[in-house]
Amino acid sequence: MKIAFVGKGGSGKTTLSSLFIRHLAAAGAPVVAVDADINQHLGAALGLDEEKARALPAMGERLPLIKEYLRGSNPRIASAETMIKTTPPGAGSRLLRVREDNPVYDACAHPVRLDEADVRLMVTGPFTDADLGVACYHSKTGAVELCLNHLVDSRDEYVVVDMTAGSDSFASGMFTRFDITFLVAEPTRKGVSVYRQYKEYARDFGVVLKVVGNKVQGQDDIDFLQAEVGDDLLVTIGHSDWVRSMEKGHPPRFELLEDANRRSLRVLQMATDATYELRDWERYTRQMVHFHLKNAASWGNERTGSDLAAQIDPDFVLGEGLTAAV
Repeated sequence: MKIAFVGKGGSGKTTLSSLFIRHLAAAGAPVVAVDADINQHLGAALGLDEEKARALPAMGERLPLIKEYLRGSNPRIASAETMIKTTPPGAGSRLLRVREDNPVYDACAHPVRLDEADVRLMVTGPFTDADLGVACYHSKTGAVELCLNHLVDSRDEYVVVDMTAGSDSFASGMFTRFDITFLVAEPTRKGVSVYRQYKEYARDFGVVLKVVGNKVQGQDDIDFLQAEVGDDLLVTIGHSDWVRSMEKGHPPRFELLEDANRRSLRVLQMATDATYELRDWERYTRQMVHFHLKNAASWGNERTGSDLAAQIDPDFVLGEGLTAAV
């Protein structure tokens, strides 16, 4: 299952995504965690010290390796250099799976120990001085989108992505890559403004969107969120001494998280698991093609000097029954 956490800056989306990752890992589920935010904080939220978090391998810096591996023997892709962030898989492409070992994970995934469980952590990499003035943030997240396009995941395995703040996700098709999107909102007008943007943009794409109210202090806050987002409000989270200790760099064992917050995380997992029955791999593949054609026409064809529409395999549908290319 693929899960996105979004919200405005400071809403607590990284904290909540890290708690959800810990919850899934504690239950014994295989988890790949991805920090796709320009401000890289997920590693620290999962317990890495600052030095180790800064040293994590950046997916953006390993994009040539990722492209070459995913290309496989796909005859529609002339070279890895002609692949862009939206290139869809086809016959001969290599696919990624949550539980496997592969060169992409070897190069980009860092194992993080959470109590008695391990998760794989992947990061886009932060902006550097060399990027300023010559690169946009979306060039960093292209590696994440390409991997999600080639990912085959199933029930009881989880890919949790801490997304960029605000509504920047709509600059590409990545917002359609998830089974469910949790929008973290504070009980303020600014807190719900991103929700309205997301709801409007995602309306025509079948995005499952649920709101997680964060920093809720009382019934007035709950009433405000219910009035603003209606039935999309899934659950609310209040103050947590456990989180405060984590933010100071001394997280207790996860089993000591407050009961109310543990119940809230179980609600998130139940909502995620319920979307499995709604999966439509044909629509998922169709959306990949839609955004690939848009990107090809707007910049990709000119950038690569190729007609990228030719990369589309009209007979290919991504799905769990596919066997891996070698």
